[in-house]
Amino acid sequence: MISILIVDDHAVVRSGLRMLLEAQEDLEVAGEASEGNEAYAMTEEQRPDLVLMDLSMPHGKDGLSATSEIKNKFPETNVLVLTMHDDEEYLFRAIQLGASGCILKNAPHDELIKAIHQVSKGDAYLYPSATKRLMEEYMTKVEKGKEGDRFSLLSDREKEVLALVAKGYSNKETGEKLIISVKTVEAHKANVMEKLQLKTRPELVEYAWKKGLFGYSI
Repeated sequence: MISILIVDDHAVVRSGLRMLLEAQEDLEVAGEASEGNEAYAMTEEQRPDLVLMDLSMPHGKDGLSATSEIKNKFPETNVLVLTMHDDEEYLFRAIQLGASGCILKNAPHDELIKAIHQVSKGDAYLYPSATKRLMEEYMTKVEKGKEGDRFSLLSDREKEVLALVAKGYSNKETGEKLIISVKTVEAHKANVMEKLQLKTRPELVEYAWKKGLFGYSI
């Protein structure tokens, strides 16, 4: 049996995936998580064979960060990223962080099952539109030390938080402006710092200035 941890911030999506996976004779669901920190804790507790990881989870740690932490601590656990983003930058970043493959959320059910089996055998899986040409381009970037700009890894909400924080808004003011909680603002800010590999507020402000975010419309 292949044990699987489902990670997605939507309960309806998790429920649908559970029904689909448990209908397969050789698959079992070890548990469900709604964000990255919970996914890490459940991976530590359950030690699933595979984590089916959503990338975009606005409340708490996102899928890219969780993938990195899980693969660093539990390298034997395979991670298959489930994403809405048909974007090579997200794909390449996920693979760089240790994911064994990516599949689009709108993929047919049989394609998802195929991807799970493929990754569980130790093979990589890429959704069909991720062509060989894109992989060759990525390897060329890595070899030349010209990896894509990390800014493209930020969600729209994370860019909004980045812009407001850089302008001097407090977490409370940022939350009021975006109509989200202070806790959510802090989670987004932590994700931004991690994705951009920044450690201090001055670094964040400098980055935002270089990106022209002081004129970012919110």
